[in-house]
Formats: sequence, C-alpha cells, structure tokens
Amino acid sequence: LIILTALAAGFFGSPHCLGMCGGIVGALSFALAQQTPRQRFLLQSVYHVGRLLSYSLLGLMVGLLGQGLLSPLAGSKWPYIFTSLMMIMFGLYLSGWWRGLDKLEVFGGKIWQAMLPLRKKFMPINSVARALIAGMLWGFLPCGLVYSALALALSSGNPLTASGVMLAFGMGTLPMMLLAGTTAGALKQKLQ
Repeated sequence: LIILTALAAGFFGSPHCLGMCGGIVGALSFALAQQTPRQRFLLQSVYHVGRLLSYSLLGLMVGLLGQGLLSPLAGSKWPYIFTSLMMIMFGLYLSGWWRGLDKLEVFGGKIWQAMLPLRKKFMPINSVARALIAGMLWGFLPCGLVYSALALALSSGNPLTASGVMLAFGMGTLPMMLLAGTTAGALKQKLQ
C-alpha cells in the first residue's frame, strides 16, 4: 500500500515537478536538438533512469535510518500515524497551505550548489553515460515534494521498501517529465 501511495503521490504531484524541473527538462531537450528524435528520447530516458536511481538510493539510506529509529515501535500504531501525518503534510505542501519544507529546500540548495562543479563535468549530455550520471546528480535537486516522499519512505522502517517507495514516487513523476521533454524537443524542431 505504501508503494501505491508513493506512486500516486508522484503522479498527482507531477504538476509541481513540471513547474520546478520543467526548465531543466526543456533545456536538456533544447541542447539535444541536433540529435534525432530517437536519440533525444533515449538520452532523456536514461537521464530519468539516473534520477530514479538517485531516488532509490536515497530511499535505501532513509530506510536504513528508519529501520534503526522505528524498530522499537514495530507492531505499534505509531509508524502508521507518522505515515498519515507525512501524507497530510505532503498534501498541505502541494496545496501551498504549509511551507514547512521550504527550510529543508534551503539546506538542500546548499548541497546542490556544492555539486555544481561535478554537474558541469557531465555537460553537454551527449552520451548515455553522461545522461545517466547527470540524471543521478539531478536526483539531489532540492525539492519539498521529494523530501515528503523521503519521509514516507522513512516511515516504512525497511530499507528495501523505502527504496521501492522512492522508485515508485519517481515512476509517478516520469510521464509528466517525459512529456515535457518530448514536447520541448518537438517545439525546438518546429521553431528551427
């Protein structure tokens, strides 16, 4: 059930992803304009696979943390209450009624900026390997939506389940992100 919740959260939260990451996806598509449509789609897909790998790795890490923190509570109602509260906060964040995750985004922004020299090493994205690594780095973009999903993953108290939660969350965002990239690529072709 927690995996389906994460998938739905990613899918229904993906308009937020479009607003936050649409520019990144559009820039990637514009940079790949000289490629054939098939090559563009391949590099964009690999880029997103890298992002999903990062999410899964982050889920594994918070799952290990959750396993240690929540093991004394196994069998009680508290992990379920925590999960429910996380989903309520997630909904409030998406609706703009609660901005509590903004402070986490500021902290994440510092990490994101520190990664700038590393991110630059994989530009331009002109190979599958570069697309994969750049996508993995993109997984660390500060985002309250991702942080909410990580809190949901933490509440599972199991590293493999937490990794699956983050993978499902990322898969939920994938249709919107692929559509944005494909649309931007087609628009660039028409403009040319």
